[in-house]
Amino acid sequence: MAETTLPTKPKSDVVILRPSHGWIALNLKELWVFRELIYFLTWRDIKVRYKQTVLGAAWAILQPLINMLVLTFIFGNLAKLSTDNIPRPIFTFTALLPWGLFSKALTDAGRSMLANRSMITKVYFPRLIIPLSSVLGGLLDFLIQFTILLAMMFYYRIVPTSAVWTLPLFLLLSILTAFGFGLWLSALNVLYRDIGYILPFLTQIWMLVTPVAYSATSIPAKWQFLYAVNPMVGVVEGFRWALLGAQPPAVETLLISVLISLALLVSGMYYFRRMERTFADMV
Repeated sequence: MAETTLPTKPKSDVVILRPSHGWIALNLKELWVFRELIYFLTWRDIKVRYKQTVLGAAWAILQPLINMLVLTFIFGNLAKLSTDNIPRPIFTFTALLPWGLFSKALTDAGRSMLANRSMITKVYFPRLIIPLSSVLGGLLDFLIQFTILLAMMFYYRIVPTSAVWTLPLFLLLSILTAFGFGLWLSALNVLYRDIGYILPFLTQIWMLVTPVAYSATSIPAKWQFLYAVNPMVGVVEGFRWALLGAQPPAVETLLISVLISLALLVSGMYYFRRMERTFADMV
């Protein structure tokens, strides 16, 4: 009689998830493993943003144009601040592009954890993906607005300078600053819902201390070092220099901006990772 053997059940990999303790490693390689989720969440934010709106993506153009008109009237016709001999509309609009990307990314990232609470409580994935996708979602608006800027430069017969190749570097600095500070705000917003109310006032005040509608040369020399602590100063001045030929940002200003951005990014990632084990219980 032939002997029969029953098939054995194949072994399966079992992943055990345990809450982290203390100041854990960032484990950034998980972001690459979940890269498709980053793409999905970013594309979802873009599609939802203008869903059921009459003007749709035209809002990406109208918002900076309206801001440009208001700032041009207040700081030009009333305050009459210097623009380094650059036509004020394009002087202001050029600064509004990196600032708009930064402020939107900061606001969306700060509110991202509460906006995605249903995902956080149901499935595991690196929580860093949520604020990261919120920051990346604003890049499409930036590209749309950049085409309007190119049209304005053509109208005013302004040719980009030879330093135009540095634009991606200033853009990256703006994104890193928003992402780093957004990580702090998103983690704190889970614990203290007051952050959601503070965000609009924070971005308004931050815009006033950023040379969006005026030149950084308007700031007295004795305050320049303190003024450079704002990393967006180097970004905005760098955009104007690379595109319009305005006065280049001081090396000290750029160095301080980079150091502040990196400090915000690294500290924000560590604080976010340390607090993420409590997110599912707090949201």
